[in-house]
Amino acid sequence: MPAAIKSERSLRAHQVITLGLLFAAGVVNFFDRSSLSIANTTVRAELHLSGTEMGWLLSAFSFAYGLSQLPLIGLLDRLGTRTVLGAGLAVWSGAQLLTGLVRSFPMFIAFRILLGVGEAPFYPAGVRSVREWFTQRTRGRATAIMSSSQTFGLAVAPPLLTVLMIHVGWRAMFMILGGAGLVVSVLWVMLHQPRSATPYAEAVTVAPVHSAFADLIKQRTAWGMMLGFGGINYTNWLYTAWLPGYLQTERHLSLAKSGWLAAIPFLAGAAGMLTSGASADFFVRRGIQLTTLHRVQLVVGMVISAGATFFVSRSGSTQAAITGISFALFFIHFAGTSGWGYAQAVSPSRLVASMSALQNFASFVIASAAPVVTGWFFDRTHSFTLGFVVCASVTLLGALSYATLAAPDGMKLAD
Repeated sequence: MPAAIKSERSLRAHQVITLGLLFAAGVVNFFDRSSLSIANTTVRAELHLSGTEMGWLLSAFSFAYGLSQLPLIGLLDRLGTRTVLGAGLAVWSGAQLLTGLVRSFPMFIAFRILLGVGEAPFYPAGVRSVREWFTQRTRGRATAIMSSSQTFGLAVAPPLLTVLMIHVGWRAMFMILGGAGLVVSVLWVMLHQPRSATPYAEAVTVAPVHSAFADLIKQRTAWGMMLGFGGINYTNWLYTAWLPGYLQTERHLSLAKSGWLAAIPFLAGAAGMLTSGASADFFVRRGIQLTTLHRVQLVVGMVISAGATFFVSRSGSTQAAITGISFALFFIHFAGTSGWGYAQAVSPSRLVASMSALQNFASFVIASAAPVVTGWFFDRTHSFTLGFVVCASVTLLGALSYATLAAPDGMKLAD
């Protein structure tokens, strides 16, 4: 067999392995982060928690997740995706497993924080891996497939975890999920290779940590991405945290029925991700500038998602609410996939992972308010209406940030 053909097949095999492992890690990631949302009403009843206290539990994860992005700036480029994501998988899976043993609110908070710290490397490591292994012409779909693990996990989680919880209880459910994550962490360390360690490596420069942060923080585009992606993650995290609880308390659905209905909007979100990736690849092959394309998809997707969330706040029936939430998640994930594509396209190669971590940090600090604000409004009004209105407003502000701050032609930095 000619060496060129053998090398090409080996390259494709490593692309499949990398993307397959990232998808598996993403499914486990979002099973774990959504498990408390599925068990929301059961945990609240057993531990006697208010809506605000449940909001703090949900926000403890996202706030820790956001803050933990900062140490990743430069660190991923130096230690590599195999080490950093492998360690993160082990930490978050261990925290998920131990959550099944909690007996008090403070202990619960501690494990939710540890879960957030462990999950922090997933997206920055995934974005860097896609940048390493895929060309500009194929990154759109590769990023969409990696990102679709999020909504696939969230879509499968409600019915699957609801059935599991009914049969074994919420504590055993947490422990089973933690064990599954530990298996994936072992597979990642054993099978994943950074492209720099292969015979067909492409040179990727590495920026010092202090240089990476200093270069990025001076860029107006970086601020646009940080604030803009906050609008995406606020919407995403509100529905991730409260959708099952909303269906059970405001729409008066049973635990089992809410589990099946909650899957529909998240499946719509997965479709939005795949549509975004396919659209990006289609238009870039026809000569559209990648940065401009992703900005357009970001702004359009976020505006439509905000409108759909406002529609949910006025919905008079469960059917209308599910329809509105499905549109909201389709378009927020359509936008969000372009958010990661824009981060790849706009950043010099030496700063891709660092920019991804900085974007994730800022966006999750903003998104951390969603569960608490929504829970606080629910405790006082016994309704989710104001929580949805605030969410729509934050999403519109994020779209405005991308439209006015993020540059159409990339950052003014050397590669």
